[in-house]
Amino acid sequence: MFPIFYSIGMQVVLPAFFIFLLWKVSFKSKLEWLLDSLITIVLIIGLFQTENWSLIGYYFRFIWIILLIAAIILSWKKVYNLPFVTKYSLNQKFSIGIYVVLLLVFGTYNAFILKSYTVNDNAIELTFPLKNGTYYVGHGGNQVMMNYHQAEPAQKYALDILKLNTLGTRASGLYPKKLKKYEIFEDDLYSPCNGKVVNMKNDLPDLTPPKSDPKNLEGNHIYLVCENHDATILLAHMKKGSIVVAEGEEVKTGQLLGKIGNSGNTSEPHLHIHAEKDGKGIPITFNDRFLVRNNLVR
Repeated sequence: MFPIFYSIGMQVVLPAFFIFLLWKVSFKSKLEWLLDSLITIVLIIGLFQTENWSLIGYYFRFIWIILLIAAIILSWKKVYNLPFVTKYSLNQKFSIGIYVVLLLVFGTYNAFILKSYTVNDNAIELTFPLKNGTYYVGHGGNQVMMNYHQAEPAQKYALDILKLNTLGTRASGLYPKKLKKYEIFEDDLYSPCNGKVVNMKNDLPDLTPPKSDPKNLEGNHIYLVCENHDATILLAHMKKGSIVVAEGEEVKTGQLLGKIGNSGNTSEPHLHIHAEKDGKGIPITFNDRFLVRNNLVR
């Protein structure tokens, strides 16, 4: 239940609270309004980028942008005739100090986010391995706030991919236990390159969310070595018994490999994919696109 409460807190309660304050607070000067507006802007922009919106709804996050613009316009009308600065009491000076500290904190947070969108290491170009629907990057990018895999050297630049329904959520319900309620469950998984299957596992059970199997991190999986690359590609958390290729088999780009499941160290159905060489993660791109959290692939 923690992911549900966390998402509601960060994606609903927190932005609603700051937007409501901007709209309703009585400011003494334009300076106070400006600081409050900037704090709310950088907070909403940060949440817009870093939160995983697939639980509540990918499109829901745009509502906060609209409400933020409305709150800025309405609150500006209230402070339009106020002076930019005025004589402040000790409490007011303290409040301004708090504004400045929050602005620095949220601003620094956003500065770190920007790193997630760029990468200096040479990337491996692959073909996106899923074909039927709108796919959502739950974890991805070059910063731990957007991609928790960054903390693990071998999984650096890894992607966790979900699938969205027409409402922009990854499942029917907030956190259903039935695997078929997750949009990506049993989706066909295709080879992202011409290559060779060097390792695989196909007999682990698909778990009921949020159960996981930390003893078998990859779950049912395929390791590929692609032509023209000396890195190994991992496709993890596949469905039990769904893999239709054999270890040592040569595969072609777009060839069916198996289906998405919920095996291994995973709390819900998704595809984990990463490239690694000598124990270090390597960036991957699809159509020359480096994917980060909240990106869509259709």
